[in-house]
Amino acid sequence: MTLDDLRVFVAVCRAGNLSAVARDLGCTQSAVSQHVKRLERETGVSLLERQPRGVVPTPAGRILRTAADEGITGLDLALRRLRDLADGETGSVRVATGATTVRHFLADAVVAFRQRYPRVSLEFFTESSSRGCFDALAGSELDLAWVTLGAPVRGIEQRAVVELPWVLAVPAGDPLADRAHVDAGELRDLRLIRLPPNSTSAAHLDAACAELGVRFGSDTSVADWDTAFLLAELGVGRALVPALPGHGTAGGPLRLVPVPSLRPLSVGWAVRRWDALSPPARAFAQTVVESCHGLPATPGPSASLTPRTTPPPPARSPAGPPPGAASSTGSGGPPVR
Repeated sequence: MTLDDLRVFVAVCRAGNLSAVARDLGCTQSAVSQHVKRLERETGVSLLERQPRGVVPTPAGRILRTAADEGITGLDLALRRLRDLADGETGSVRVATGATTVRHFLADAVVAFRQRYPRVSLEFFTESSSRGCFDALAGSELDLAWVTLGAPVRGIEQRAVVELPWVLAVPAGDPLADRAHVDAGELRDLRLIRLPPNSTSAAHLDAACAELGVRFGSDTSVADWDTAFLLAELGVGRALVPALPGHGTAGGPLRLVPVPSLRPLSVGWAVRRWDALSPPARAFAQTVVESCHGLPATPGPSASLTPRTTPPPPARSPAGPPPGAASSTGSGGPPVR
């Protein structure tokens, strides 16, 4: 039994498909199967059950997967820390996110973090959705993912940072543009620009509208929030979207009309384990919290990273200065969805 065997087995359990894991690893399906068979020989039990559309872990497989997940997470953390020690004062923070996220939520924090820790490498990786971010966290050395918070995900901890109210985005000449607010009931049977299909934000909006007995149609859909704002500004249609910084400024071509009766949307951080974050990753996550809450991005007392279902504890500063590292690299990832 090797670490590679366990990593491949966990990946197969997550994907539910041997060929998909083979593509990701750049090897053959037979090679993936050999990793699993070696584990089955050594454990003496069947670990996977074949089904028409793939494979699922057996009861024994679920036990091994849980243990392997925990062990691999701890080992990855140890290896990261050993590399930091070997490199001296070096390190990196790896974040799954996107252009919309960086522009609207992380930009000020990136600048503040770079000023405070100029030798730490910031690396941004592209994922197409919150679900993709969760999968990337579970299967790689990523530290953090900025996501739209949704249902609990096994092996992932989510913590809210910002609550985004819903607004109706309309062009300046729209009959609703000068309204102080719009009741969700007024949207009933309207045709609106649709949020990304199968996204967390769309599911949240559907649930919030269902609570109020509101349904609306759509003849246009988009892949991210910024596109919804742009199409509304161009007069293509009205969009029900989360309020984001930089849109709907006074006197501009786009107006945002609050819809206070809809439950706000939570966005924030997702990680494998908060207590396993490296000092640089924890410091970056905290810097984003400070920036989003309008607090000075300094090492002093600040808003804490708190679980979304738990009242905030007394504020504490990040633990000690992190080991630094080289310059930032990479580009944005997916819009928060």
